[in-house]
Amino acid sequence: MACTGCSTGRGCNSLEATSKYTCGKCSTGSCNKLNVFNWLGNISEILPEGMFPVVEVRFKNSRKEFYTNPNKFTLYVGDVVVTETETGGYDVGTVSATGEIVRLQLRKKEIKDIGSLKKIIRKARQQDIEKWKEAQALEPKALFKSREFAQQLNLEMKLMDVEYQGDKTKATFYYTADGRVDFRELIKKLAAEFKIRIEMRQIGARQEAARLGGIGVCGRELCCSTWLTDFRTVTTTTIRYQQLSINPTKLAGQCGKLKCCLNYELDMYLESLKDFPEVNDKVLITQKGTAKFIKIDVFKKIIYWAYETDLGTFIPLSIERTKEILELNEKNIFPEDLVPSNSQENTTSQKTEMLDDLTRFDKALNKKYKKYNNHRQ
Repeated sequence: MACTGCSTGRGCNSLEATSKYTCGKCSTGSCNKLNVFNWLGNISEILPEGMFPVVEVRFKNSRKEFYTNPNKFTLYVGDVVVTETETGGYDVGTVSATGEIVRLQLRKKEIKDIGSLKKIIRKARQQDIEKWKEAQALEPKALFKSREFAQQLNLEMKLMDVEYQGDKTKATFYYTADGRVDFRELIKKLAAEFKIRIEMRQIGARQEAARLGGIGVCGRELCCSTWLTDFRTVTTTTIRYQQLSINPTKLAGQCGKLKCCLNYELDMYLESLKDFPEVNDKVLITQKGTAKFIKIDVFKKIIYWAYETDLGTFIPLSIERTKEILELNEKNIFPEDLVPSNSQENTTSQKTEMLDDLTRFDKALNKKYKKYNNHRQ
């Protein structure tokens, strides 16, 4: 069973929580969009919750902001609060983090001037909460109507989400577009239809995926909708460093861009590749023939080569042996073979190395069950 925070995109709050320390009644414990786990909560030596004058407040989907607590309200995660806005009026959100962890987040985001942050006006009253829920109920209708207007005006844009302010005086429409869009006429129609202030905010493909959420090919929820907030550029160079084949269907995420997770292990690959010599445009010359570079196995520290006369057979060489042959070739010295006669390095057939037998798992299973049946007898 899920709480209403999942459907509204605003996370769990104390309106449905069983206690002030829990977030709603989701089977997973909480809604998973940009959750905050207070891993400092059980450490007694740190700043207690409530003493730090700044709290993190979550609004719809992935929008979070920091607010000061000048009136020193006792706030816990999940409490509904009324906050200031930049354009007038007030907004309603849910407290997502308090205490020491907020101070560390401010340091991470390099926010030093706490006085410039907006303030928490009060804890939400019953009338504030009722108006907030009424505003949430208006969002689906507003999104559907805005798409109708955009289609009538032939605008090249995709309206994907709308967020009402807590006091029902303003609505923010999120959209994606390939280029610049003249939406002045659309704003006039929306303002006349809903009698509120309208703001149009363009977001990128990654931000769209983060707001909508989903399941990745790994079987887990999207990183951008659960914890990832800084979207670093992912290029094809990242793919080449990791020796991956450039296959857009496998390397692209739900946003249509290269997957953010390709950057997670990049530093490890770069550190490991420092030991490898530059071999992309080089060949190894021996008395047996000329060998071309095939690929690198970063983890096993092996470089694969193949003779021009037999490109189907890969010859694995260690980094030291490759460097040795390159140095000999620079001195116009050509060894008898890539692999010395007293070496234990063996050639590997392309068919067994690259195109493994599709029934290899069946063979392993048959051996396992055969051993199990013999044991039972």
